[in-house]
Amino acid sequence: MAMAAAGPVPSRARRNPTKARSVVSSLLPAPVPVRVPTLADRLLQWGAETRRDLPWRRTRDPWAVLVSELMLQQTQVARVLPRYRDFLDRFPTPQACADAAPGEVVRRWDGLGYNRRALNLHRAAVVIVDEYGGRLPDDLEALLALPGVGPYTARAVLAFAFERDHGVVDTNAARVLARAVAGRRLGPREAQALADAQVPAGAAWAWNQAMLDLGATVCTKRSPRCERCPLQPACAWFSAGLAEPDPAVGSAGVSTPQARFEGSDRQGRGRLVQALRTGPLERGRLADVAGWPEDPDRAQRIADTLVAEGLAEYVDGQLSLPH
Repeated sequence: MAMAAAGPVPSRARRNPTKARSVVSSLLPAPVPVRVPTLADRLLQWGAETRRDLPWRRTRDPWAVLVSELMLQQTQVARVLPRYRDFLDRFPTPQACADAAPGEVVRRWDGLGYNRRALNLHRAAVVIVDEYGGRLPDDLEALLALPGVGPYTARAVLAFAFERDHGVVDTNAARVLARAVAGRRLGPREAQALADAQVPAGAAWAWNQAMLDLGATVCTKRSPRCERCPLQPACAWFSAGLAEPDPAVGSAGVSTPQARFEGSDRQGRGRLVQALRTGPLERGRLADVAGWPEDPDRAQRIADTLVAEGLAEYVDGQLSLPH
């Protein structure tokens, strides 16, 4: 069937084309604005895609987080992994740790080094039990007052256990802050304020984990992998052509090389504490155990230091772990 020819357009429609378009537009769905991902979005997405699967990231238990953070101080992840679960199996709560002898906590710290951290953890557990009913406080000042808990550890507990909007500044995050955000060396207060300011509201856990991973795996001390960095488009140091000096060198929070370990007092201390884990030591054996058979005075000095710090005690003329 032939279609009838269209008739002339009514004069009213010809006189009001704008009104006709507005009627049609009102029937269409409103356009959806396109959101351009921010650098924060990019870092959070990168973190979600690449986050390392670590046991302390599977919990929000404040005590477990505190244990992991103290273990990770100046100790590589690979050394912490086999000790973390064993330690928590023995001391699952602050109460369990506080009830144990300090020497038992030090004994369970085997393989991690820096044994004063174990003693501080025991002391912190005692305070947590005596003053906070066995539950870690969720207040920054209260956490900072615990033995062995510094600015990084306190904020790590708040961010990773309580998911509070604090920035954590360890050596890896501090490197990213100095290079990518500031493009220069930072002082301690400046670094902390900058870290806090970067945390997206409500995303402290994911943000800080991403910052730590970025510094550990991409923005490394040597040979940073800038081509893989989600912050590269806005990185101040990259924009400057990675010019020397490296902003991270000497910046607050970035670790510096330690003195030689071989032959040091630290090595002798470690040998004595390791031997004490198996039982008491006669004074006459201290020099041999410390590795200085020809320098008994040095070995005695180190032993006396351990006693003064609470890491050891003299019982019936023998050096032993504290009871």
